[in-house]
Amino acid sequence: MSTHSSRENHWNKIYNTKDTTKVSWFQENPSIALELLGKFDIAKTSKIIDVGGGDSRLIDKLIELDYQDVTVLDISRSAINKSRIRLGDDAKKVEWLVVDAAKFKPSTKYDFWYDRAAFHFLTDDDEIDYYINNLNNNITKGGMLILATFSIEGPDQCSGLNIKQYSEKSLNEKLKKHFTKEECFYHDHITPSGGKQNFIYCCFRKK
Repeated sequence: MSTHSSRENHWNKIYNTKDTTKVSWFQENPSIALELLGKFDIAKTSKIIDVGGGDSRLIDKLIELDYQDVTVLDISRSAINKSRIRLGDDAKKVEWLVVDAAKFKPSTKYDFWYDRAAFHFLTDDDEIDYYINNLNNNITKGGMLILATFSIEGPDQCSGLNIKQYSEKSLNEKLKKHFTKEECFYHDHITPSGGKQNFIYCCFRKK
């Protein structure tokens, strides 16, 4: 079985068998993403993509706030189906993409690319390079990239899968050729079961 098929099956099984509100990465209120949208003055007409946001509550908030051009990408069709059912008619306001982030071929450029906890699942160098090349080529000049990954103080696995930890320095090294770092900060995500996961959020502006 290919890496893609294995990864796709893994995440579909998770979303088919578990209550999303109980999984470790769940956020009832995606407050940091919303704060960053405001901080970087992202217009309601901006093209926004949430990578790995299949059953995230961020899309609910974006619709509520009247963002008009929103895309959600996830490898799991089951995760996206959960969101579409939850949103009802509002799901028509969203472009849904069922695709592995490591194989994504964008057909447009985005003004705000948000990735919380998708990038760190890419542990193969070729996949990491492909993803970064996508960032370089498919974010508008002056557009914002938000990468949130497990920090070097965070877990080294999630959902039974290995992940790649990052620091401010290592993220900046990978992106500095085409992006200017605006800020990085650490955040302790408290899981639904009460555990703690340390994330680093780095905000980059496309040169």
